[in-house]
Amino acid sequence: MKRNYNKPTQGGDVRPKKALGQHFLTDESIAARIADTLSSYKGLPVMEVGPGMGVLTKYLIASGHDVKVAEIDGESIDYLRYNYPELAGRILDADFLRLDLAAIYPDGQKFCVIGNYPYNISSQIFFHVLDYRDQVVCCSGMLQREVAERFAAAPGTKARGILSVLLQAWYDVEYLFTVDENVFNPPPKVKSGVIRMVRNGVTDLGCDERLFKSVVKTAFGQRRKTIRNSIRGMFPAGVPLPDDPLLSLRPEQLSVAQFIELTNLVGSSR
Repeated sequence: MKRNYNKPTQGGDVRPKKALGQHFLTDESIAARIADTLSSYKGLPVMEVGPGMGVLTKYLIASGHDVKVAEIDGESIDYLRYNYPELAGRILDADFLRLDLAAIYPDGQKFCVIGNYPYNISSQIFFHVLDYRDQVVCCSGMLQREVAERFAAAPGTKARGILSVLLQAWYDVEYLFTVDENVFNPPPKVKSGVIRMVRNGVTDLGCDERLFKSVVKTAFGQRRKTIRNSIRGMFPAGVPLPDDPLLSLRPEQLSVAQFIELTNLVGSSR
C-alpha cells in the first residue's frame, strides 16, 4: 500500500513504540561515538538496523559510509525518506531478522552491521549476524548493558554465558562504553552498553559445529554444576566419563578453545 508522505516536524512525528522496543537516542555526541566504531571500515558497505529518526544514520553518512538501513516502523520510514534523501533506494522496509543478507550483499561481499538495537530482540539480531559471519567483518552498536557485558565476558567472569562463547568463537568482542538512561526518549529502565565485534581468523572450529553449540547450551543450562554433572547425559549410557580436568570446571570458566576440546571429548565417545 502506498503511504502518504507528509512533512515531518523535527523530533516530533515519530512516536517511540513500546511493542518495537524503541528508545530513541537523543544525545548527538553518543551517536557520533557509535558511528565512529566503524571508522576503520569506510571502504565496506554498512547495514544499519532500526535507524528510527536517523540520529546514528546521519553520522554514518557524514563519515562516507555506503549505508543501507532496515526498518519496520512506517513512521520512521516516512521520516527517513523525507529527511535523508541520500537514502533513496537504500531504505529496506523489512524485519532485519528475516532479511537474506547474502542476497543484499551478493557474491560473498563483505559488509558491517551497526545499530541502536531494540533490547527485546538484540540476542536474535546477533545470532542472525552469526549466520553471515563469513561476510560480516564487523558488528557494533548499542544494546542493554547487561546483554552487552555478557557478549564480551571473558572466561572466569560471572557474566559469561552461551552467547559469550558462541560469538567469541568467531569474533573478538570488545565492550566499549556505557550509556546512561537519560539520553533516550523514552528513557529505558536500565543502562545501555556499546560493543564492537571484529571477525577473527577462525574458519573452522576443529570440531562438529552443531555438537559444539549443543555442548555449550547444555553446559550453561546447569551453570552451577560442574561440566561433569551438566553434560553427563551427552555421553552414551554405561560409558564412563573420561578422566579430564575440564570436567571439574564450571562452564563460565572455560575458554572457547576448551569448549572445542570438550566437544571433541563428547564426539569421540559416540
